[in-house]
Amino acid sequence: MSKVGFIGLGIMGAPMAGHLINGGHELYAYTHRSVPDELTKLGAIECGNSREVAEKADTIFIMVPDTPHVQEVLFDDDGVAKGLSAGKTVVDMSSISPIETKQFAARINDLGCAYLDAPVSGGEVGAKAGTLTIMVGGTQEDFDRTLPLFELMGKNITLVGGNGDGQTCKVANQIIVALNIEAVSEALLFASKAGADPAKVREALMGGFASSKILEVHGERMVKRTFDPGFRIALHQKDLNLALSGARALGLSLPNTATAQELFNACAAHGGSAWDHSAMCRALETMADHNIAGE
Repeated sequence: MSKVGFIGLGIMGAPMAGHLINGGHELYAYTHRSVPDELTKLGAIECGNSREVAEKADTIFIMVPDTPHVQEVLFDDDGVAKGLSAGKTVVDMSSISPIETKQFAARINDLGCAYLDAPVSGGEVGAKAGTLTIMVGGTQEDFDRTLPLFELMGKNITLVGGNGDGQTCKVANQIIVALNIEAVSEALLFASKAGADPAKVREALMGGFASSKILEVHGERMVKRTFDPGFRIALHQKDLNLALSGARALGLSLPNTATAQELFNACAAHGGSAWDHSAMCRALETMADHNIAGE
């Protein structure tokens, strides 16, 4: 048993923290709201702030929405940095800026502590099932030491490179996911408008080269009109902002990423920031004056 901390207990964080408890670890938790009852019943110990989590735990996991939130958790007056002592490990599993991640890591390293950026893919389903893909940036030594904890939360766990490389990998992941959602949206909208049954089209495509996790999971959402998150459009907008701002800094053009972002923007303009990101199809449906379900 080890002493583990978890900060950020939302849709993803709560089940991830639960897996750590079920793995036999003593868990200290903090979130802006109260710690969920399902975690306290498992034995989670609620702390008053992030500093207290860092004081009591040896490995501190962070799972919050965006770069400014991670900075707040780490470096505010009651932040993690104020509670650290040499030899502890900070693991940020949020999806944030690779550039600022490197700066955060340097500041934590200066305190004599390890830092891993370890964003995830797999959404709420993967978080609950303990099957997340985890993309890690940091040293081999720190990765090896933390791997048994990662294995309680995920299945495909890769040390990509140094600090910041895990976040870079996650940005790349979000580009691929967004463009796949856009492709599935267009394909099923085309099929439906042409008079075919989109559910049967999806079923047929699942057996061929067009098969994908997005077609399987989000294609079904589009057909059945089930757009409760999941993964909110607002969060995917944030991730694509990281991609597009990074591309500008690198002198790259990402034209299809920009198009996907504009479709998310259109959804948000219609009140859809909290829709699941599979609801990108609604922007295309509005332009077509037809939805995939034919309603």
